[in-house]
Amino acid sequence: MAEVDLGHKADAPAGASASPRRDPRNQRPGRIEVTDGALIPGRGEKATFSAWRISFFGAIALLVYLFVFQKTPYREIMLFLPDGIVKTFEVTLMSIACALVVGLIAGLGRISRVTILNRIATIYVEIIRGIPLLVQIFYIYYALGKIIQVPDIFAAVIAMTVCYGAYLGEIFRAGIQSIHKGQMEAAVALGLTRGQALRRIILPQTVRVVLPPLGNEFIALLKDSSLVSILAVSDLLRRGREYASVKFDYFEAYTVVALVYLVMTLFFSRLVALMEERMNRRGR
Repeated sequence: MAEVDLGHKADAPAGASASPRRDPRNQRPGRIEVTDGALIPGRGEKATFSAWRISFFGAIALLVYLFVFQKTPYREIMLFLPDGIVKTFEVTLMSIACALVVGLIAGLGRISRVTILNRIATIYVEIIRGIPLLVQIFYIYYALGKIIQVPDIFAAVIAMTVCYGAYLGEIFRAGIQSIHKGQMEAAVALGLTRGQALRRIILPQTVRVVLPPLGNEFIALLKDSSLVSILAVSDLLRRGREYASVKFDYFEAYTVVALVYLVMTLFFSRLVALMEERMNRRGR
């Protein structure tokens, strides 16, 4: 969801004492937040035909229609894709699990008071975020293949782990720093070490803060998993390409692949939004 807060105030009513005008150049800039769940309706939106419902249920209805009434080639394509969907989830889940570990280590390194650890973590984040994921996949599979041969699926998982670990590291860093520093000071004053305070007090609160953005990164990784098809990993996109290369039904194959990706991403976007709303209610 996109959220824009420009901080505008209502104009003063006629006859009221006017306050000094503020220079627009000195006003605090607005806050813009963009996530992967752009079509998810907000909590206050009760419209039956919201953008998310139209997109999600429309995609499902179209898939059902094509499967029932367009047996050739759409039904054949849909029956050809399930193992590719399983492979897509397999790659995505392995990558996000490894990226969470790497991201937590990187996030802790970014806030570490040990200079060398802080520099290493910062350099890792800056370098990896400056290189496209597709280039990293090619580099690990082909360039490093001259040194050590990495199986295609593991090369894909390693590349996405390294790439998304850098982004998750920034999420963990921001989440940890969002916890008021007074809690750390109070824990140290009570006799805990900084490490104990971090594990027992700061990190449990950080998890609640970072869960929604972690969910958005999972959705982004699910979509980026389509890049592993270039390594001959039989994911959803690869299976669609294989069918199209044999039957030459490119339009039909890629239409079904796009609809399946759309349903999956909108479904998980909805789950992320519900999770965020539930956590916000608990936090009140």
